[in-house]
Amino acid sequence: MSDTTIRTYTEEMGEAEAEQSEQESVRTCPECSGRLVNDSEHGETVCQDCGLVVEEDAVDRGPEWRAFDAGEKDSKSRVGAPTTNMMHDNGLSTNIGWQDKDAYGNSLSSRQRAKMQRLRTWNERFRTRDSKERNLKQALGEIDRMASALGLPENVRETASVIYRRALNEDLLPGRSIEGVATAALYASARQAGTPRSLDEVTMVSRIDKMELTRTYRYIIRQLNLEIKPADPESYVPRFASDLDLSDESERRARDLLQGAREGGLLSGKSPVGLAAAAIYAAALLSNEKVTQSQVSDVANISEVTIRNRYKELLEAADVPTA
Repeated sequence: MSDTTIRTYTEEMGEAEAEQSEQESVRTCPECSGRLVNDSEHGETVCQDCGLVVEEDAVDRGPEWRAFDAGEKDSKSRVGAPTTNMMHDNGLSTNIGWQDKDAYGNSLSSRQRAKMQRLRTWNERFRTRDSKERNLKQALGEIDRMASALGLPENVRETASVIYRRALNEDLLPGRSIEGVATAALYASARQAGTPRSLDEVTMVSRIDKMELTRTYRYIIRQLNLEIKPADPESYVPRFASDLDLSDESERRARDLLQGAREGGLLSGKSPVGLAAAAIYAAALLSNEKVTQSQVSDVANISEVTIRNRYKELLEAADVPTA
């Protein structure tokens, strides 16, 4: 390493240390080294210990108006929605409203309505510049439709959109349908977020069959190196208990049964949905709540035979006598 390089590196380190010490001095009071706090109401930075005003006339970067409810806030706000991966253009484009009214609320004439309809058509065409964006628009719409049908939260939809974008950018779509990759992305994101849905549930709202879903899902997680843990049966318990209108005691007992089965090594190699359904059924019986195998089967979308088999195994693992 040359002397010039060493000198330059030393100067840079000195400047960084000076900047860091300057920042630390700003955060502490110059008189008593006390902690500084920001008084946003008066626009001042004040020492919490001695009361010294270190800075004043700070710039308020918030809105200049006040709102007392959500409706008033929406009417006064002059900014749009935040950017999101759930839209093909990240939500940055402009939409022309469907109401045929002017700025004063007056209805448009028939000639103006026809003109606005043409503008909407062209605006919709210009929002997608190429086939890649048209592909993305269709896939994200499909993800949103399926997530709504499955009752999945917004963070799952956002993650599914990111997974699909990665698959599109890495050219994983040739030879596979848009619906297949979109469904696989949603299934993977639901499992990552800890709100899984069974393959049968996802297939019911999708436009592809179960075989294509499993094949595409394995391909996507392998190519994108997604780390997805095996589904935990306990993650299905709250939803099944809610759909069956069971008490908190039954839900707690179902978790205890699954925990005992996990300690006994009975969970490996078995369907998590079947185990969760059997635990819910067993817990309801132990809590003296009237639930039939048929009702649990309809909610969990599995057969009654599976519930009976897993139910006996769970009770044996918990040392509870079966009838």
